[in-house]
Amino acid sequence: MLGMTYGNTMSTVKVAITIQGELLRRVDSLVSKRVFPNRSKAIQDAVREKLARFDRGRLAREAAKLDPEFEKAMAEEGMSRELKEWPEY
Repeated sequence: MLGMTYGNTMSTVKVAITIQGELLRRVDSLVSKRVFPNRSKAIQDAVREKLARFDRGRLAREAAKLDPEFEKAMAEEGMSRELKEWPEY
C-alpha cells in the first residue's frame, strides 16, 4: 500500500510529475543553496506542508460548526461531575 507507515519510516514510491519551468528553477535554486538536499525532498516537503494546511482547514471548518454555548455547557457539566468525584484533602 502506498504511504504506509512502518515504525518511524515511511515507504517511498517513485512518481513522475509535470511541473512549470519556473517552479522547477525555484526548487533547483533552493537545492543549490542547500536548503534541501535534492528535488525530491523539496517537493515532498512542499506536498506534506500543503496536506497539513488542508487538514488544519478541515479542522477549522468542523470547529466552526460547533455551538459554543452547548460546548461550554458540556464542559462545565463534565467538570462539575469530575470535581464531585475527587477526594477531599
